[in-house]
Amino acid sequence: MIAEKAEPASLMPAASDKHHLTFFRQSGWLMIATTLGGLMMYAVHPIAKNMGKIEYGVFTTLIQIVSLMTIPAVGLQSVFAQQAAGVMTPEHERELAGVFRGVLRLTFFVWVAMAAIIFLLRDRVLSGLGISNPVALWVTLVIGLVGLWRPIFQGVLQGRQNFQWLGGLMIADGIGRLAAVFLIVSVLAHLAAGAMTAVLVGMVFALLVGGWLCRDCLRSETMPVNWSAWLKRVAPLTLGMGVGIFMLAADMIFVQNFFSKEQTGFYAAAGMIGRALVYFTTPVAAVMFPKLARSAATGEKSNALALALGVTALAGAGAAMMCTLFPTLPLRIVYDKSFLDVSGPLVPWFAWCMLPLTLATVLLNSLMARSQFKAVPWMVAVAAGYGLTLYLRHESFIQVIQTIGIFGTLLLAVCAWFTFRPGAATRT
Repeated sequence: MIAEKAEPASLMPAASDKHHLTFFRQSGWLMIATTLGGLMMYAVHPIAKNMGKIEYGVFTTLIQIVSLMTIPAVGLQSVFAQQAAGVMTPEHERELAGVFRGVLRLTFFVWVAMAAIIFLLRDRVLSGLGISNPVALWVTLVIGLVGLWRPIFQGVLQGRQNFQWLGGLMIADGIGRLAAVFLIVSVLAHLAAGAMTAVLVGMVFALLVGGWLCRDCLRSETMPVNWSAWLKRVAPLTLGMGVGIFMLAADMIFVQNFFSKEQTGFYAAAGMIGRALVYFTTPVAAVMFPKLARSAATGEKSNALALALGVTALAGAGAAMMCTLFPTLPLRIVYDKSFLDVSGPLVPWFAWCMLPLTLATVLLNSLMARSQFKAVPWMVAVAAGYGLTLYLRHESFIQVIQTIGIFGTLLLAVCAWFTFRPGAATRT
């Protein structure tokens, strides 16, 4: 009898090892998919650089504007990942389908409101960002709608832990974008407007694939949704996840507005490499999120946070070290020699100043997955301070990058306190 009772305990290490292997396999695949998709998007820039430094600066700024436009929907991927991870019964499936369709309609109206505001302020926006062709702005607006819808499909796939296809969407986006930018910019010789059209093509391609994978949510029966309770959950998630997007993308908007248009292309080139560090490690947090959400729903323990934090720290530090030792290597692949003298010294600064934000993103995802929303006001305060500082202090590119590092470290400290403070309800 004693031997029979001891047998399950003897199987626990094997089960734990299996969970570890599954985590590393899933996060490894997403990192590979992110790298492949990222390389294809990176390959866009050797073509885009032929637009000239001014148009290239406009192009990279519009890319960051797209990121900011998707902030209203950034919490949606987390919400749908959380809800899809907690589906246990047919009733849950019908509720998921109802929310899915309702939110598609809601985000469309949000997009219409944003588009109307930008249309009314179009002259100020065009002059402030140095956009010579208004078509670039209108295409960016359409991309914003796709960007609002895409997190909904990705969230369902993430919550169902369908990481194979989630990674496939990243690759599909890269393939579509690269093919389109080659045709539109290289062959047809269009500038920033053409490059943004290529971005739209890639995102629409990925969205169509995501729609096919989530077609059950579009076809199945629905049930009434408690929208009041749903909105109470999505609001803090949107604010919390939006902080990470804002911290990652806002600097380029300020640089484009305050610096010479002839110089912003140099900053954009170095910034693309620094932001790639965050994008490279983001898949680890994406794998962690549904596991922690399911852990919170079922009461089971999970070590996903410890694994994600360790992998992110090692990968991020390794990438930053490579950028320090070989700062001009990624620049030489894409840009001509005129970029090396200005952009090269910025690359190590970007890599190390983005590292705290990379680690903070993991802890932020952990807090949101476990609905630890008490941290959200503090995170929003950090983001507000970051934006105000960028507005007031922007004497040099280095100063802007240092501001990213300072406030990224502050965000990391806030997230770490709410994650590991005494009495925190962590499941690590």
